[in-house]
Amino acid sequence: MVRLHALVIGSKPLWVALALAQLAVTPGLPTAQSGPADASRPPLNRALLAQDDTQPPDRDEDDLLGEQDDLFGEEDDLLDEPKPANDTAAIQPSADIAHEQVFLADRFPPATACATCHPKHYREWSVSQHAYAQMSPVFNAMHGTILMLTNGTNGDFCIRCHSPVGMNLGEPEFMSNIDRHPTSREGVTCIACHRVNKAYGKISGRLAIIEGDILSPVYGPTGNDELARVLANPDKYRVVTTNEPGRKIHTEVVKFFQIDKSGFCGTCHDVTLVNGFRLEEAFSSYKQSPAAKRGVSCQDCHMGVKPGVVSGYATGPAAIVGGVPTRDRKITNHYFAGPDYPIIHPGIFPLNAKAVKEESEKDDPTAEGLATIREWLTFDHKAGWGTDDFEDNVPQDYEFPVRWDSIDDRYDARDIIQENLELLAWGQDQREAILRVGYVLGEIVTQKADETGIKFKVQVRNGTDGHEVPTGFDAERLVFLRVTVTDRAGRVVMQSGDLDPNGDVRDLHSLYVHDGELPLDEQLFSLQSKFITRNLRGGEREQVLPINYSIDPLPFIRPESRPTIIYGRPAGARKHRKTIPPLQERWGHYEVDKSKLTGNGPYAANIKLIAAMVPVNLLSEIILAGIDYDMTPRELADGIRDGHIVLWEKEVTFDVHADGAAGAKAGPTG
Repeated sequence: MVRLHALVIGSKPLWVALALAQLAVTPGLPTAQSGPADASRPPLNRALLAQDDTQPPDRDEDDLLGEQDDLFGEEDDLLDEPKPANDTAAIQPSADIAHEQVFLADRFPPATACATCHPKHYREWSVSQHAYAQMSPVFNAMHGTILMLTNGTNGDFCIRCHSPVGMNLGEPEFMSNIDRHPTSREGVTCIACHRVNKAYGKISGRLAIIEGDILSPVYGPTGNDELARVLANPDKYRVVTTNEPGRKIHTEVVKFFQIDKSGFCGTCHDVTLVNGFRLEEAFSSYKQSPAAKRGVSCQDCHMGVKPGVVSGYATGPAAIVGGVPTRDRKITNHYFAGPDYPIIHPGIFPLNAKAVKEESEKDDPTAEGLATIREWLTFDHKAGWGTDDFEDNVPQDYEFPVRWDSIDDRYDARDIIQENLELLAWGQDQREAILRVGYVLGEIVTQKADETGIKFKVQVRNGTDGHEVPTGFDAERLVFLRVTVTDRAGRVVMQSGDLDPNGDVRDLHSLYVHDGELPLDEQLFSLQSKFITRNLRGGEREQVLPINYSIDPLPFIRPESRPTIIYGRPAGARKHRKTIPPLQERWGHYEVDKSKLTGNGPYAANIKLIAAMVPVNLLSEIILAGIDYDMTPRELADGIRDGHIVLWEKEVTFDVHADGAAGAKAGPTG
């Protein structure tokens, strides 16, 4: 079976261990061993990433990624014996499971049912953050860990936005995505928007999806006129609107006034916890922006021709029905460009109808998908399986998994992988385009450059008037400056924004900084907001997750007993926001002390503005519940670090020489 890898939780305070001990009565959560309870907090010297050639010798015995410390290894696999109650992987596929999936599809049709007539929309959506919302192993681990740390009282608060179908189906809040219903795995799928008929407002994602099979009405911005014309010509478009055999389509498009308005996005993109904690405020930020005052909508920037810019919309057929296109109209981009990127196997994402079949279809030769998710996870695409270079030179005694023993299947899998990689590259271009609009590397001002040292500042601007940057989950959005100053020989005399061996900047959350193995980067410029949690007996502390550290508060989330508006924030946690308001700026300040100068001028500063999805240190906090798809923390960290984008780059030269002559000149390099 696919195991969820987890690490020990010795770094957590006593109450966490006590909370984990109670999880036997919390439905839907696999348990994890914590070892003997200890009220003291041991050091966090954990290397999530370090290779053998970079890891210091004295860290080996503390590396919890070693085989002897893998709590879910072969001998200690807590998910093998006994089997969790919700472990559907342990149940042999049966006709009952297959029938259940068919019946559920009649309630909540999957996106693949829409792809037949809407291939353009499906292709864009299939690689989007909406499609990845529930598939993300980072989200699943974080959601599961928060459930554990709050003793289950967080409930479906996080997942009801990430898997609205799953929560409408009543699935467990936490389980492997592999075993979820296929429509649930699709995250923010087609019907999550197009089967909603009420303006719910800012309710943090709790909405009802209208149930119905593929023939049931959908909700859209234009109404029913074009569909009525198609249905009036069944011979031309070759469709049926009853349960008889043929190409079934929805029988009505009901015009829903809010679906093309920003308020529709605000249903999920403003997140306030029951205790009053404002976790995400993308919609609120937009409502106070110059763009909102000008009448620009979220859709205008995130669904238009050019990501992040009001550039109009494409035109074309909204559907191709029976091979015949409908009349041209406004077409929106369903990629919804943003900062996240996928880090899982390209056989299972982007969502591709040709790729995945369900466990119940594993032995069904008529099933559309090539392999199950578990089978895809054994396909070594990085080794080149299914390519001529690999297959022409593979040794005869090379052992493949049974599912991939056939060379034809490996070539078929490679075709799907290649198709998905091309789509991922397109998505990467979209992501980079919108981030370059939002973050602008501006002026570099030299304040001092002489024999007494170098001092300069760097401007970072918000290039959009639509909302703050970062926005949304801004406490986990890492955008930072990497500044490297070198002398004429290339010797580094100052560096800020460099990464530790795990892939983190050297802030207070770096495990290497925490352990005293690397110095704190005191000149770091970062736009990542920080969670500040309040202890019951006074004082506050900065944390990665907004869950109280103190042993005093009980680990439960409760509605706030006093109006938070009176004192401006909830009692338990708040955010130190470091975002940039629309069209505003922040400055990074840098100094090279006289003692660092080598006398070998001139000196050059290379300045890069870099965007990341989340900081790697988040992983050390969220892996208590385990990681999906049999991935390790190191694989997640590699994926996060590899996704860093250098948005802008500039160079500046400081003409400081041994004789005291000074000057500066700057210019962009990218």
